[in-house]
Amino acid sequence: MSLIEDRIGPKYRIGDYAFTIEHMRRHDGNAMPQPHAHPFYELYYLLEGERVYSMNGQILPARKGDLVLINPHDVHTTSKGSKPGFERILIGFSPAFATGMELGICGLLPFKCSSLLRLPESDQPEVERILWQMLQECKERRPHYEIAVRSLLAHLLIHIHRAQEMIRETNPGSLHPMQDKISEIVTYVNTNYTEPLTLEGAAARFYISPSYLSRMFSRLTGFRFSEYLRIVRVREAQRRLLSTQERVQFIAEKVGFEHTAHFNKTFKQITGTTPLRYRKEHR
Repeated sequence: MSLIEDRIGPKYRIGDYAFTIEHMRRHDGNAMPQPHAHPFYELYYLLEGERVYSMNGQILPARKGDLVLINPHDVHTTSKGSKPGFERILIGFSPAFATGMELGICGLLPFKCSSLLRLPESDQPEVERILWQMLQECKERRPHYEIAVRSLLAHLLIHIHRAQEMIRETNPGSLHPMQDKISEIVTYVNTNYTEPLTLEGAAARFYISPSYLSRMFSRLTGFRFSEYLRIVRVREAQRRLLSTQERVQFIAEKVGFEHTAHFNKTFKQITGTTPLRYRKEHR
């Protein structure tokens, strides 16, 4: 994939943020460094590239054609994948906007849980058609466009529900037996990242062999254990850089790095910039 030109389209709105939709293309793989939540539903469709969502103790690597479903008030973050560039369409809509629909749409919400839906390739063109039509309706604002958008959203939610049912029927045992254990380990890392954690230590704590944990962690999260630990530490460092006046050396120690030089190198590898420049550019 080659994303040469950035494009951040306008965020179209219906009402007081009852419904929003935005198309974005970025080559630098920007991230939402701070875990956050919001009181509305979110649908994130990846047109190109790779992204990594973290929510509910799970790491969800998203690729082209994936749809991330987020319930209101679920805490989540997103970061770049192995390739920095990406293109996506993001929808947000309030519970009130959804419950105002016909077709019994309320029965499709809330989602069973915030999750990543890996759409079959055969379903992706129709989902993309719906999303582009939503954008066009919001852009042109022709008479009754709000009703058209509601109808398209209803169509999209029904499509999502049917895709989920088909996946459950065709792959009833698709959830790997280690998924719950890896999620438990991810939660442990998220909570104890300031400690000198190691793969071997985590394996001993959860009664798993290091080699097996290494394989399963990579397979189910898309990250090596050490790589994920570094990402968690850098995310907390980003939060501290923006919300406090603490010195970089102090932050490095607080998030689990023994040496400031190692922290600076790791921070730049993950974010593309230095801690001081990050603080200056994002405040």
